[in-house]
Amino acid sequence: MKKVIGINGGPRKNWNTAAMLRRALDGAESVGAETEMVHLYDLDFKGCRSCFACKRITNYADAKCAARDELSPVLDRVMSSDVVIMGSPIYLSDVTGEMRSFWERLIFMNLAYDTAAMSVCPRRISCGIVYTMNISGEMLAAWGYSALFESHVRFLSVLGGPAEYVTSCDTYQFDDYSRYYAPMFDVEHKKRMRDSMFPIDCDRAYRMGARLAEDGESADVPEEAQAEAL
Repeated sequence: MKKVIGINGGPRKNWNTAAMLRRALDGAESVGAETEMVHLYDLDFKGCRSCFACKRITNYADAKCAARDELSPVLDRVMSSDVVIMGSPIYLSDVTGEMRSFWERLIFMNLAYDTAAMSVCPRRISCGIVYTMNISGEMLAAWGYSALFESHVRFLSVLGGPAEYVTSCDTYQFDDYSRYYAPMFDVEHKKRMRDSMFPIDCDRAYRMGARLAEDGESADVPEEAQAEAL
């Protein structure tokens, strides 16, 4: 049975990012995987502290972070999983600070300063990422976000498995738009996107979770390209 861990890098447990991540885990469960969800905002932790303990000659092959805090047991569970599926809203053109700090700890302890082999990861861990954002799909393309997401895929390759991602744009940001000052948004348009597109995005996350948990391989055609072809 595959072990799949979901890492929610968003502050809300029942909104867009968490909902898509939950659907990705549902997809993994549909092919028999064992899943769990972790909410990073529940944890007291920091990013990499540049102690370089993981790069000492006596430690470099251990793939362990020497810092001990509430993220430590989560890192242990990630390292014993077959698949890690992460979700983050986009804040200021990148993932949240909590997700970035999680990546610093996870990636750096597996990264080898060796031209012959860049990774000391002891197993092959497949990765999926769910991104949610308030901007439109047109803005995503115009602002070059695809290059950002591909850079994330590249550094997650240190875990040895395939990595892929799905996005959800133009998300419904507030529970009640009448309570917030946001005149630049067309509320009816946001509702239409929530009702028509968000379920499709959740289904894409479901398929990604099932695909990664079933065979650990990404589709030949990236999920983003599949969506554009529909």
